Amino acid sequence: MKNSDINRRLEEENIKLLLDYINKIKYGSVTVNIQDGKIVQIEKNEKIRIKN
Repeated sequence: MKNSDINRRLEEENIKLLLDYINKIKYGSVTVNIQDGKIVQIEKNEKIRIKN
């Protein structure tokens, strides 16, 4: 398998993970850190709303 194929597969997996976080979070934020045009870190900050 070529390096370009491996990199493309890893990037696709990162995008799927990002979309999964976005779809599952109700309140909060998702931050994506990119270096040299590639995703290097994904942070999820979820908030829980307390009803009074």
